[in-house]
Amino acid sequence: MIRVLDAPGPPVWLVPGSAPASFLFVDARAGGILVNSPPYHEALAAALAAIAPVRFIFYPSRRGAVDVERWREGCRARTLAAAAEAADISGPIDEPIDGAVRLYGRLDFLPLSGRTRGTCALRSRIGPGIVFFGPALEHAPWPVLTLHEDDYSAENRLIGALALREERFEFAFCDNYIHGLSRFGPDASAAVAAGLAEVLGA
Repeated sequence: MIRVLDAPGPPVWLVPGSAPASFLFVDARAGGILVNSPPYHEALAAALAAIAPVRFIFYPSRRGAVDVERWREGCRARTLAAAAEAADISGPIDEPIDGAVRLYGRLDFLPLSGRTRGTCALRSRIGPGIVFFGPALEHAPWPVLTLHEDDYSAENRLIGALALREERFEFAFCDNYIHGLSRFGPDASAAVAAGLAEVLGA
């Protein structure tokens, strides 16, 4: 496991070799949150549990949903994904996110559909803000909006991106994160806003 973010704030660990990138985010109140799931191995599950028991598994999109049922059972964790995305995930989703679901007060979700039908981000507003964007943005090296021919909806991606210009966060992680190359903070929101202004021409 690679520790990519330390104090101040909740620590973030990267599962080495995972693609899409899988992160363990350790929140003081919610516990361990696995963002995306790589292929399941008991040794990997044990390595994660040694850092913090995984209580939740969050899928920003179906692209990061691998061995969902094995991870859910192996960690005895609850799975979360956008309601619109859950139907495309092979495995049980315990809590479909429909705009009302939040783990608790300042740990919530940002709908950013467009790359896939139900893409959404996990946002922590405790201490230094952290956002896990999944495939909604891509490191290049800072998180930026990159449109693709296979987007579910380019229009939805642009609408969601407009709202991001008002968000404030220190750190941001995307599915294509590469340790040592990708920029993730601090002051990630300023870099994201600058990149969006360039793409949107505003």
